[in-house]
Amino acid sequence: MAHNYAINDDVHHLLQGPQGRANPRERSVYTIVACLPIEADRRPRYRIKSKTENVERVVTEEQISRLG
Repeated sequence: MAHNYAINDDVHHLLQGPQGRANPRERSVYTIVACLPIEADRRPRYRIKSKTENVERVVTEEQISRLG
């Protein structure tokens, strides 16, 4: 499986609520700063940086979506 996003792509990150439940009202804009190696679970991972806060996260591809 290949990465579907590239470095410098802007994406929405769906913030996680308690026990991993997604909160659809809280989406933040992030920029992809690195495409990480695909691990044993075969899910592409990315390092993303917030556009509004000084925060970086590592997320799986299921946790982000394209802007628009």
